[in-house]
Amino acid sequence: MKKLFSIILLASVFAGGCKPESEFLTVDPTAILNNEQAFNDPALVLSMLANFYNRQTDFSTVKNWESMADFSESFPSQNGGPKSIIERNQWDFGFWSTWDYTLIRELNLFLQRLEAATKLKDDEKKRFRAEGRFLRAYYYFEMVKRMGGVPLILEPMVWDYKGDPTYLRHARATESAMYDFVIAEMQAIRPDLPADVNVKSRASRGAALAMECRAALYAGSIAKYGNVTPSVSLPTGEVGIPASKANDYYTKALTAAELIISGSAGTYALYQRNADLSENFAALFYDKVGNPESIFIEDFKLKSGKVHGFTQVNQPRFGAEEEEGGRINPSLNLVQSFEKLDNTFEQLPVKDGAGNPIYYDNQTDIFAGRDARLGGTVMLPGTFFKRRQVDIWAGYVLADGSVVTGDDRGSQKTLPGQTQPVQVVGFDGPIHGKEHTAQSGFYLRKYLDPVSGSGSRGTGSEIPFIRYRYAEVLLNAAEAAFELNQPGVAAGYMNQVRARAGLTTPLGAGDINLGRIMHERRAELSFEGHIVFDQKRWRNAHVVWDGVSMNEADLLSNIGSPNKHNTQPFSLWPYKVHNPGSPTHGKWIYRIIKSPLVTGTNRFRLGNYYSFINNDIRSNNPKIVPNPNQD
Repeated sequence: MKKLFSIILLASVFAGGCKPESEFLTVDPTAILNNEQAFNDPALVLSMLANFYNRQTDFSTVKNWESMADFSESFPSQNGGPKSIIERNQWDFGFWSTWDYTLIRELNLFLQRLEAATKLKDDEKKRFRAEGRFLRAYYYFEMVKRMGGVPLILEPMVWDYKGDPTYLRHARATESAMYDFVIAEMQAIRPDLPADVNVKSRASRGAALAMECRAALYAGSIAKYGNVTPSVSLPTGEVGIPASKANDYYTKALTAAELIISGSAGTYALYQRNADLSENFAALFYDKVGNPESIFIEDFKLKSGKVHGFTQVNQPRFGAEEEEGGRINPSLNLVQSFEKLDNTFEQLPVKDGAGNPIYYDNQTDIFAGRDARLGGTVMLPGTFFKRRQVDIWAGYVLADGSVVTGDDRGSQKTLPGQTQPVQVVGFDGPIHGKEHTAQSGFYLRKYLDPVSGSGSRGTGSEIPFIRYRYAEVLLNAAEAAFELNQPGVAAGYMNQVRARAGLTTPLGAGDINLGRIMHERRAELSFEGHIVFDQKRWRNAHVVWDGVSMNEADLLSNIGSPNKHNTQPFSLWPYKVHNPGSPTHGKWIYRIIKSPLVTGTNRFRLGNYYSFINNDIRSNNPKIVPNPNQD
């Protein structure tokens, strides 16, 4: 075990010590120490914790853009591996799996050695212990979300060198036991964590309550909606939660959420600092200075050398600091799902009732009067990033409906009636198959850093990845309240989030149903790692990703329906009108496009509800029963 902690100290990339959180990622450990020495110094204990924080597993983070470019919410504008997303017809059973018992063992060893430490102050020891337990529960939560029940090991296992490993083999706990563990751990440790809203990158009381709330909501959903897919269960409970437990879990979720809302963990609030509501929503993700909404984050800092390249790979390509970007292109499927300000769902007005194109003076006019989160999530044609207007348009439409375009960014051709070539396609595309351009007609806006240099390889971005935030807590509270037959309470919490997005007509108790809640989470939380786990816990994933190909009529029907299938990403391309002498000359029209590159259809099989447990794991431990529907 002494050797283990020497390794941990060497592997720690960042350390803190008795420093403010702003310095948490700036100090490297400088020596190999034994356990006694390490646990006598709070700075070195924090060094070990920093290593564990950096090794936590997240889904759809700024460190892995490919995980966001799935589920037909976007088009992956990069050839090679990510392109397979739009060619794939089903997910492997191993998607989303994680099984890192090395991390669990090291956390268990950390907690054991911490307990034996004699030189730390009591308050230091309490906080470090709470953080270790928080991080262990964090990873177990990630495991149960993906795998179902897993072996719940809370002590470091020690090999006795006698040749018989059977005593080290643990069976899977039940799925409900895993959720119970996460919830109970958060309840136990939160008094030992600071109730300080300025603690963001370390565990806080607010972070513990937020995890408790989310875990309880997930468990409640699985218990309630598991009857939709009765075959997605195991008779011994490793997969599936009894329906009788649903209300208890929902009650725990609502209680935890309301403790945050009441201010018992510090005063969190929705981010509201900009009169432009779309820019305000975008700023929520890059404003690090006293952001009242973020509860728990993975932080990045230039001076520590810990940065990420999310802006570099997703910024508008034209004029970008590295002349690259644009990998995540949000789909029309997602864009049209944002409500109108009168709380209704409607397709974007591309054609009139007679099927004729609608003409617009400005590119952005077609998106007017919509939920402000649209512009804060998606970079729309005609909008600006880093003071440069994105140049997204697909060509000129002539009087006969034909198109003059090019096969490269900014291509030039001579239009009818003219003698000099002019630009006929945007420098940001869209062009079929032109990687790193806006092939769907859109770029991503969420999590892009507007700071100069953030899109360059040499600098990178230090905006954080937000793991828990206040708006999600409000939506969790709304969902739990709805499931507990309190629709008026649910409406109140949802209306707070919606008002921030400019939806000023409040929803009433009679408007609240699961479909509304599903929509609200999609609008608020897109590209934040929630979509697959939300659809899984509602047992709705096999419905929305049913493997059936889509046509334009499918795309435009039942907008806002929770059961609307979403198997292929569509695009919306703007065109300039070239028709001299006509009142439409110089105006804009839009066309709905299905890229010829989209050949696959998302199919979520029943075996995808829980990820595959590898054969080598099961071979080494025959007590591990396989997950269902994976023959």
